[in-house]
Amino acid sequence: MSQLNKVIGSTLALCILTAFPYPLFILICGQIFFPFHANGSLITNNQGTVVGSALIGQPFASDRYFQSRPSVIDYSTPLEVYPTGESGSSNLAPSNPLLLERIQGQITRLQQANTHPSADLVYTSPSGLDPHISLESAQAQISPIAAVQNLDTQRIQTLISQNTEGRFFGILGEPGVNILRLNLTLDALEAAT
Repeated sequence: MSQLNKVIGSTLALCILTAFPYPLFILICGQIFFPFHANGSLITNNQGTVVGSALIGQPFASDRYFQSRPSVIDYSTPLEVYPTGESGSSNLAPSNPLLLERIQGQITRLQQANTHPSADLVYTSPSGLDPHISLESAQAQISPIAAVQNLDTQRIQTLISQNTEGRFFGILGEPGVNILRLNLTLDALEAAT
């Protein structure tokens, strides 16, 4: 009976400790030391309006903007369709005619826009929410965007460099370009001129 009381007491003490003080400590540390990250990495425009998160991609329909990776779930928009902000992929087999048709359609659309169809502009990301594209994919879009925006290609290359995020801890993954930040930089440049 003594051992049972110790086990029950230890379990209750750990439940209370891990259910209240620990989460509260993590919440306070996050708000003090990492407020941007703890609050969803929200990005605002020049007017201070929240336009998205640095962690979640968005579709861009206009040819004035850099295009994101395709998303099977259309980045969980609109919220009436995906109220939980869910992520996911199509899970279609490589031999599935629907997948092949979607890929060929994406390649054709990119070629019509004078953009080289790189892998991450053709294939969807596994989560459906990826906010980054590779440097190669961003650079493939320079000429069409320069023509539409009436900008020098070197200026756009500089914007890409400014919005490129390096490897995680300097060694993991590949550098990527955050498309939302890059397109907001394009908007700010247009507003300035």
